[in-house]
Amino acid sequence: MIELYAGPTPNGWKVAILLEELALPYRAHHIDILRGDQLTPEFLAINPNNKQPAIIDPDGPGGEPITLWESCAILVYLAEKYQRFIPASAAQRAHVMKWLFFQASAQGPMAGQYAHFAFYAAQEHRYAYAIDRYASEMNRQMGVLDRHLEGRKYMVDEYSIADMALLPYGVTSLARSKAPRPHLKAWTQRLLERPAVRKGLALMKDEVRKETIAGGMEGFGEQHRNVLFGDAQFQER
Repeated sequence: MIELYAGPTPNGWKVAILLEELALPYRAHHIDILRGDQLTPEFLAINPNNKQPAIIDPDGPGGEPITLWESCAILVYLAEKYQRFIPASAAQRAHVMKWLFFQASAQGPMAGQYAHFAFYAAQEHRYAYAIDRYASEMNRQMGVLDRHLEGRKYMVDEYSIADMALLPYGVTSLARSKAPRPHLKAWTQRLLERPAVRKGLALMKDEVRKETIAGGMEGFGEQHRNVLFGDAQFQER
């Protein structure tokens, strides 16, 4: 059984979607990042970069256990292991990898920076320039996706881990789009019709903290900010 260490976040959901699509047995362990679970010695032994999600597959290459972190790396590993949701064609595989790198280097980080400055930063540090800069970049990226999806059912010819990777942030960012984005919306709705996608996106929804954006930011304060962005995060270990 695969051990999944994650929280109710887009990066955790993308891995959960693939696990559900593969119908693999897995056990989910809640990593509460506001509580500081990611900074404990137990979790740092799994991921020294103190980010979730991470997995432990007891049946890794050669029958040996393997521990992996970085959500897109996990997607590639599982898709290759089970030879599903990743194209056999070298050209199509290259396109899947292109969109995975786009997600990991552009979509996720820009959404994260927007969330930081618009919601989590102390009031005196919520700079209009930073908020506008990241909101504009998120909007530009949605335009890239929308134009690409015109006339397409999925990101590449077949449903793949590229779709799974891009969907969670796509769902959360669409409400902030400055344009209609009809193709992006249609793609989102198409994926949400899949039972495994809905189950993956529901991962740990009952663990959403009221102090987060999804929970309404009620009670978010300096103690949480310290864990996420302050001394607790950056102290030498």
